[in-house]
Amino acid sequence: MMRLRAGPMLAAMALAWLALPQEAPAAIAQRALLLEIDGVIGPPIADYIAHEVGVARPDQVRVIIMRMNTPGGLDTSMRQIISAILASPVPVVTYVAPNGARAASAGTYIAYASAIAAMAPGTNIGAATPVQLGGNPLLPSDEGQKKEQKPQESKPGEPADAEARKAVNDAIAYIRSLAALNGRNADWAAEAVRSAVSVPASEALSLHVIDTIADDVPDLLRKIDGRTVMVAGKPQHLATADLDVVAVPPDWRTELLVLVTNPNVAFILLLIGVYGLIFEFLNPGAVAPGLIGAISLLVALYALAFVPINYIGAALVLLGVALMVAEAHIGAFGALGVGGIAAFVIGSLMMFPTRAPGFGLSGGIVAGAAIGSAALLLLVLAALLRSRRRPVVTGSEALIGVEGETVSWQDGEGRVRVQGEIWLARSDAPLEVGNHVKIVGREGLVLRVQRTQPA
Repeated sequence: MMRLRAGPMLAAMALAWLALPQEAPAAIAQRALLLEIDGVIGPPIADYIAHEVGVARPDQVRVIIMRMNTPGGLDTSMRQIISAILASPVPVVTYVAPNGARAASAGTYIAYASAIAAMAPGTNIGAATPVQLGGNPLLPSDEGQKKEQKPQESKPGEPADAEARKAVNDAIAYIRSLAALNGRNADWAAEAVRSAVSVPASEALSLHVIDTIADDVPDLLRKIDGRTVMVAGKPQHLATADLDVVAVPPDWRTELLVLVTNPNVAFILLLIGVYGLIFEFLNPGAVAPGLIGAISLLVALYALAFVPINYIGAALVLLGVALMVAEAHIGAFGALGVGGIAAFVIGSLMMFPTRAPGFGLSGGIVAGAAIGSAALLLLVLAALLRSRRRPVVTGSEALIGVEGETVSWQDGEGRVRVQGEIWLARSDAPLEVGNHVKIVGREGLVLRVQRTQPA
């Protein structure tokens, strides 16, 4: 009897155990993933967003929320994020927040690529005109410009330059295609690219640029609950009202790369690296300056590979440093130093394009670096001048002006005792033994002396 009863009991327990794993994914799926874009959109942020969006699965995450506050960023990084959004099987919501935030430039494209675009009160979106990092910014033409700068074939609001028009038209086509995916206002999007217009949250909602306005993330989840969106080309019903929000902020590696790729930090690391290696070369064996300089220079070069720079400006910075070092080493009394400081300042201002959103170099950093380099140069020049004025203590010149005493003398020549040593000496004036003399010249191993008054 016991064996007959044990069989059904074991079967029931096995069925219950098999049922447990099926409930776990359902619990896991009742969550929303919250990602953060706060600041310039560059390679580190793009990698962070693309990775988190790429690993999210529908059986684990119901919706991905990107809380965004950005002035814009690099085109390549923006397209990497958009590609990840469009390929994701999980619906992505772009939420411009908190109050006072903005989704400018690249942020506008990302919002248009998302299944849901939302904004917090007091935020704005737009100003999506592309910027040509290698030259002049691709800004819309101004009505006050001269007529010769606006060829008749260019449309109103478009830049006159052919390359600028090409980039703007490409950006318009791109954002129109994103608008078509989610049924948003394509005409306003084109105007945001062509004329760099920007609108607040309330106007963006009325223009159908965004889908909703929400005070915070829980309010956002309640307002988008029950909507149907297109995800990977297929309609998907959103059930978000009771989701748990799980924040996944950037990890320490991403934060470090964001810090390093900041143009101000990269510029400082570049200077530390160059000056450290120069000091090591001039003082072999110091070790610490060379080690710190090598590490700083390698990190700076890594950072500069990811940010837009003007290589002519970078070359001028290095030329300026080289001229200042040459001034300190050669001692041209300011000529090379002034030229070096001028090249350094001009190159620093040119090195990072100031119109690229978030990638301009701070004027305070440039001024501080230039003043620091000039102060270092002046210290070296002052030390050089002091060393030149200091009496010579070695070599043949060290004996000039030293006094001695005649030991023997006959017919215009003899021997003198100088600093405890006996030297052959000659003089144009007659001398006697015991006379005090001063050395006025040297011819090989023979000193030229003249008589001085006895001490």
